Amino acid sequence: MAQIQSNDSDSGKGGKHGKVRAKKQSTHIDMTPMVDLAFLLLTFFMLTTTFGKPKTMEINMPVKPPPGQEILNEVNNAITILLSGDNKIYWYYGELKPETKLTITDFSATGVRKLFLDYNKQAVDEIKTLKENALKTKMNEDTLKSRIVDIKGKKYALMVLVKTDDKAKYKNVIDIIDELNICLIGKYALVDLDTREYDLINNFQPGQ
Repeated sequence: MAQIQSNDSDSGKGGKHGKVRAKKQSTHIDMTPMVDLAFLLLTFFMLTTTFGKPKTMEINMPVKPPPGQEILNEVNNAITILLSGDNKIYWYYGELKPETKLTITDFSATGVRKLFLDYNKQAVDEIKTLKENALKTKMNEDTLKSRIVDIKGKKYALMVLVKTDDKAKYKNVIDIIDELNICLIGKYALVDLDTREYDLINNFQPGQ
């Protein structure tokens, strides 16, 4: 609270020519209530503010088969991505067969992204049409997300298997998953590298 303090030491005394001096007054402001208010506001905003939620990345991990059951390599409409050192990406389409040969690409927009978009074109086009219709009909956001998930899970949608050798970098795995999300691929999994695939990487020759 504000207080006015007066200085009465010279009150009633005449100055030169017998003039009476005016009383000197000083203002004192008590800042205690202001400090209390500041802490109350700080406490209020801390208790009512929604803290930033950590962002997570969804990774679909394959289910381990029962003991003694052989893992089948048969896949439909699937690309297998093999990550190795020097930011190299090897890939092949379909099942791993004795005659399978690797193709090399990179992380550029004309590399692995174009690869995913070309093989996932039907699903990408369908999702694009769905979003356009959703804007026109003002579709509920939850309904839109649910229908997009359904499209990504259809049989004709691309499936991607990501495998790494001991030379691959963790950053490359994150970059591949980012590309999968950009290209609207909902079916993908991180799988162990097969010994035959490891041999294909080691014996790979450009232009083969």
